[in-house]
Amino acid sequence: MPRQKAPRTAPPSRTPAPNRPSTGATAGGSARKSSSSAVVVSLGKRIRGVNRNFVLLLSITLFLVAFGIVMVLSSSSVEEFAGGNAVSARFVSQATFAALGIPLMLFASRMPLRFWKRIAWPALFVAVILQALVFTPIGVDVNGNRAWIDLGFTTMQPAEALKVALVLWLGLILGRKQGKLHVAKEVAVPILPVLALSFGVMALSKDLGTMIVVGALVLGALYFGGVASKFLWLAGFIAVAAALLLSIFSDNRMARITNFFGGDVDYETWGWQSAHGLYALAAGGLFGSGLGNSKAKWSWLPEADNDFIFAIIGEELGLVGAIIVIGVFVLLAVVLVRIYHEAEDWTAKTIVGAVTTWLIFQAFVNIAVVIGFLPVLGVPLPLVSSGGSALITTLFAIGIVLSIARNPKRSESRT
Repeated sequence: MPRQKAPRTAPPSRTPAPNRPSTGATAGGSARKSSSSAVVVSLGKRIRGVNRNFVLLLSITLFLVAFGIVMVLSSSSVEEFAGGNAVSARFVSQATFAALGIPLMLFASRMPLRFWKRIAWPALFVAVILQALVFTPIGVDVNGNRAWIDLGFTTMQPAEALKVALVLWLGLILGRKQGKLHVAKEVAVPILPVLALSFGVMALSKDLGTMIVVGALVLGALYFGGVASKFLWLAGFIAVAAALLLSIFSDNRMARITNFFGGDVDYETWGWQSAHGLYALAAGGLFGSGLGNSKAKWSWLPEADNDFIFAIIGEELGLVGAIIVIGVFVLLAVVLVRIYHEAEDWTAKTIVGAVTTWLIFQAFVNIAVVIGFLPVLGVPLPLVSSGGSALITTLFAIGIVLSIARNPKRSESRT
């Protein structure tokens, strides 16, 4: 008998696995994964493309600003309450200035070097005019120094703007004169008359502390800008002689200096601030009394939130906290010097060198005064002490350095 074919049966139907996506879902998931990977790769390239010194400088700056705002709140709350104001009044003011200064810094960091070269002369002109306004009716006298102008809603210290203007202007002039800075005429013109005008206006305002910092800034610009050493020695001698003359002809300054070097502490007048600054540091011990627990700020230490804020840092955070703050400024100096060495354009190098000298010298003077190594000069701690003009202009200057750190190898010979 012939074989009968078995009836064909339909193959068993395959049901999809419970969590298995369909073809469309798989394609969509792959697309999403591909898109996410592309974003991660793009972000990684962008992060790797940012100069490491740029990131370090920005991070250090933001840390010091945030730390300063906290310390201003701690050091000023008692005085504000005693004056009938909200305990957070100065804290709010400092935070507001930081909120203005940080975006300004970030904006400056995006500008090319040719922009800073272009505005150097106009910036100097505006800064000198602002400095001259202290002798008009809107000028404000504080502790014998006529160094502020009243803007109605706040006061401004024009010398802070003059610092930035001189940084840009000296960078432009010294950058143009490379190869000629061993010739006296090339160094003197136009640098000497412009500096004479700038320091003359500041001298009339009687703010010796600011003049000393600006003098150091100028010497730093000359040194890092490649001026011959014989002219640097001469400039240094002139600066020291001028500071001595300004001190001799001021009863206030001479009293502070003689009190400092004489070893006598006049607790009722000139020695009070220095003595209580040291007391605050000593009271802090190794780890401090705790944030907000300072006793010196209870009207014992004048300018606790400004010139002597480092004393409050030492009292509340102890020797450990004080050393950490000093370490941050040392790290700041290292990063700035690295940016200087990476820059190729001499205008850029001079600008970075001038800002480095300004910030580190000012921090050194402030801390040296508090620990008793120097007489009181009225110099704030950069980025930490209260003061809107100083904070905004310092952030702006750092923004200029950030713009150089962003593209350190870009040489722009056009001026």
